[in-house]
Amino acid sequence: MKSIVRAAIILFHQHVFPIINRIDRNNSIAMASAGVGISPSREVPNVKRKEIYRYTAPWTIYGMNWSVRHDKRFRLAIGSFMEDYCNKVQIIQLDEERGTFFHKATFDHPYPTTKIMWIPDMVGQLPDLVATSGDYLRLWRVNDTDIRQECMLNNSKTSEFCAPLTSFDWNETDPNILGASSIDTTCTIWGLETGQVIGKVMGNVSGSVTGSVRTQLIAHDKEVHDLAFTRAGSGRDLFASVGSDGSVRLFDLRNLEHSTILYEDPKQQPLLRLAWNRQDPNYLATFALDSTEIIIMDIRAPSTPVATLRNHTGPVNGITWAPHSSCHVCSAADDHQALIWDIQQMPQAIEVPILAYVAQNEINQVQWSVTQSDWIAICFKDNVEILRV
Repeated sequence: MKSIVRAAIILFHQHVFPIINRIDRNNSIAMASAGVGISPSREVPNVKRKEIYRYTAPWTIYGMNWSVRHDKRFRLAIGSFMEDYCNKVQIIQLDEERGTFFHKATFDHPYPTTKIMWIPDMVGQLPDLVATSGDYLRLWRVNDTDIRQECMLNNSKTSEFCAPLTSFDWNETDPNILGASSIDTTCTIWGLETGQVIGKVMGNVSGSVTGSVRTQLIAHDKEVHDLAFTRAGSGRDLFASVGSDGSVRLFDLRNLEHSTILYEDPKQQPLLRLAWNRQDPNYLATFALDSTEIIIMDIRAPSTPVATLRNHTGPVNGITWAPHSSCHVCSAADDHQALIWDIQQMPQAIEVPILAYVAQNEINQVQWSVTQSDWIAICFKDNVEILRV
């Protein structure tokens, strides 16, 4: 197996994005699926709905995110992972009548995207923006098939080089706030500036959205791999991060002099990703480098996991919570499996998942649609599949 992360070491000044390091370029095994009814989405009249739709890109896919706008159903952004400076981001959308994905637009992106995220605007009142992280945090304005860079957020004022970004999150309660994590041990909180609230930006003004650093803090003792805001409290001020020091830390924007260590990996293995429960912000999920287990934490009782999910036979690559249920979480791994778990029996042991889907290759990304809660998207090799659950 040729590890993509070794190529990333060259591309990013000898630094590594550890979550990407297990994307395999070889084909493998067949697929099988099982379904469990959760919540129906609005159907297009007279269209027979399939359970699986696939889009094949011209390159290996890593970054991927669902659009949350109700008027842009089944729209996703996907990013390439090519061992080159010049990478790509595509906007794709499902034609519900024909039952196939179609390509809407492609734009160039420096280096691979470590994360892609659409602006958290369900009703479509804000500019149609998509953000990407890699060497910098960039915002792109989407106007159907025309896409242009709105701004590039760079907090380095003394050097033309920057520390690569491993991930970021867009605050759902206040879309003027983004937070990014970096290999330089810091988290940076950005405030978008327009002269007025972001929802009133003039759509035709070039460079109309800019950003400034609200705060930058040393979050961990080693590289920070992920950051995520929680809906707890006001939904605006609290975020957690994970890093190579093996810890999960909770921060409050109103008091950054202190942080709370929620969990430390007993083997001090790097923690790669975290995800907050969307319905009950007391719970979050995380996993360690090369681990086959998902750790579920209750922040009211830190340090000790409330559950450990153990059915994967290969390293876990992604986790995502159901948008409509506090009891369902989906994980994806190198064992080709996407597993949905029902955790309502906690603190009793969760022995087996309630759904298992086997893809044709290692799954390196999984996302549960926020606005269409019966659809999950996965990425493996050069394919995106959306699965009805």
